[in-house]
Amino acid sequence: MRIGIVGNYGNDNNGDESILYSIIQQVKEVFPVNNEDITVFSNNTQQTSERYGVQSYPLYYRKNKLYKTFIHTYKNNKRYVSQFDLLIIGGGGILMDFYRREAHLYGAYAMMAKNSNVPYIVYGCGAGPLDTFIGRTIIKVMCRYAANISVRDPESKELLQKIGVKKDVEVIGDPAFTLKQERENYAKVPRKIGISAVPYYNANYWPEGNIEKYDVYTTSMAKNIDALLEVHDVDITFFATKYPQDVTVTKDIQKKMRYKERVSILDENLYPERLLEVVGEQDVVIGTRLHSLILATDTETPVLAISYHVKVRDFMSLVNASHRCLSMEDIARDDGIVARRIGEMFANWDELIVETKQIANHIHSEAMKGKQLMKEAVKEL
Repeated sequence: MRIGIVGNYGNDNNGDESILYSIIQQVKEVFPVNNEDITVFSNNTQQTSERYGVQSYPLYYRKNKLYKTFIHTYKNNKRYVSQFDLLIIGGGGILMDFYRREAHLYGAYAMMAKNSNVPYIVYGCGAGPLDTFIGRTIIKVMCRYAANISVRDPESKELLQKIGVKKDVEVIGDPAFTLKQERENYAKVPRKIGISAVPYYNANYWPEGNIEKYDVYTTSMAKNIDALLEVHDVDITFFATKYPQDVTVTKDIQKKMRYKERVSILDENLYPERLLEVVGEQDVVIGTRLHSLILATDTETPVLAISYHVKVRDFMSLVNASHRCLSMEDIARDDGIVARRIGEMFANWDELIVETKQIANHIHSEAMKGKQLMKEAVKEL
């Protein structure tokens, strides 16, 4: 038996890598396969093969024109897809047309599978934005022929239905929720805080850079962390889920701080297993990156979100914690808002621990439903 997985992998984005890691674990639990029976289409085939022990082929083959890229990718990779018993498209926020690539690319893989009579599933994905007619059409066609469709939040389901997807759409949460770990020990007096940042509007990362917006973000983060350190006796550790870009922005934030000597930066590429260790060592995680929040919740660590993207807000809504979700405008407008929210969390520490454990257990059970969707897509095991 052979299983294929395609998504946004091999980019040193360890949020996405945690999704891949979790899907590989689920596949091996559901089907009689070993690592070598699994193929992952990746942006870094050598890294993916070495890290997970799987087969790996390029996600796409870049040509001078976008349409030529997709045609060549289709022709070249269809021969691999045709050998699969199941193709898993997901997870991650790939059902979108924001970068004018994702919808076309993953739609091409859906057609490779359909035209090879290979069942495929759209698995634990985020949907949106879908602002173009061609993007909406491609995603709608992809969903029409999928064996089943699952998404990570209710908003993604609502969007797919809005663009005309008729098939049932299951909400299972993010596949990385299956990486849950029991946490037995909590500090009586919380002190250790981990923080993830994002290169918000940095020209080296963002689709359209904006120096002024980047400066406002780094300044407001620096002021809020300074205020936090003034009010609370805490230890701050910056960590990255996208390396090295996240480390760069944390250094820019640190430079603007008055108490820069009171923060430490983990300047390393944290693989999923190591990320789980790092967030599990914290008492609280202040997360900007979505998967810093997801992996912290996996380890039953309380979180405070700073939302740079609708997917962060949607996640906090999913776990009924919107009151612990700040916007970029919030932190720019109020230098003390992070300190106040953390103070509220500390003041209700015992209740927060119980709530966090309940959230972690619930989203883990929802994510585990994905294994049944894999089974249902394959007629003969």
